[in-house]
Amino acid sequence: MILGSNSVRETHYDVLFVKEDASYEEIRASYRTAILNYHPDKLNSDHETGERFLRVQKAWEILSDPKSRTAYDSELRDLRQDVVASEDISLDDMIVEDAGEVMELYYQCRCGDNFSVDSLELNQMGYTLMRDGTGIFVRTPDALPASIVLPCGSCSLLVRLMINPDIKVPIDGYL
Repeated sequence: MILGSNSVRETHYDVLFVKEDASYEEIRASYRTAILNYHPDKLNSDHETGERFLRVQKAWEILSDPKSRTAYDSELRDLRQDVVASEDISLDDMIVEDAGEVMELYYQCRCGDNFSVDSLELNQMGYTLMRDGTGIFVRTPDALPASIVLPCGSCSLLVRLMINPDIKVPIDGYL
């Protein structure tokens, strides 16, 4: 997801339900499924379905062409870096809660609520949160440092979570 001036927007990857490191074949298969699910001729056409269909078409147009996809990916990275955040934090600043299949990461906001992200959300963005013994680390699609912007659950503040794939963070004081 990309943060705009005040709101969260879907990326083309979100529209097609694929990871940012998805192959052409994965994108194509997801596009075909989405186009069948949202085609106005197949459904009771309403305004929302028509808009969804157009978003699917636009996502395919961008992600199916290697040059436009490369430009789009670069734009995504730039947008993620340009968002004004109240502070930059790292993985080791966050509280990790292991809820079995899903790990949740929290960072307390000065308003008292939390900035949070879980392993499923990270996975949808193309990042893999891994547990290795008593620590965790995030695997990025290109093995390069990355960042994501997290909104507070209550107020308008944002933080930028800096992801360094070479860093393993201890859980519960281990490591």
